[in-house]
Amino acid sequence: QWQLVESGGDLVQPGGSLRLSCAASGFTLDTYVVGWFRQAPGREREGVACISNSGRRTLHADSVKGRFTISRDNAKKTVALQMNSLKPDDTGVYYCAAGYTCTLGSHVYDYWGQGTQVTVSS
Repeated sequence: QWQLVESGGDLVQPGGSLRLSCAASGFTLDTYVVGWFRQAPGREREGVACISNSGRRTLHADSVKGRFTISRDNAKKTVALQMNSLKPDDTGVYYCAAGYTCTLGSHVYDYWGQGTQVTVSS
């Protein structure tokens, strides 16, 4: 069974940091582009970042540039999202997704995880 699993979500104070991880089971993640998305209550799902299968190309949303960094370790078959200087507006469920095109549009991704909750609050 093909599955993506996110981990690392937590409650953190504004200005804090979190590192999310995405792992795959049932298929080889290193052959796919991986994207991170988030969805806050009452808001549409938003693309946060994506990374090519080689890791040489990344794309970050303007809202997170300079604060979030996507990376991948193909030996460990994981993709990480390092989130620094977190703001309350970063609160939401974070999803990783696998596909073939590095874009912040969710429609091109074929496989999705169940999400991990990130809450930024004092």
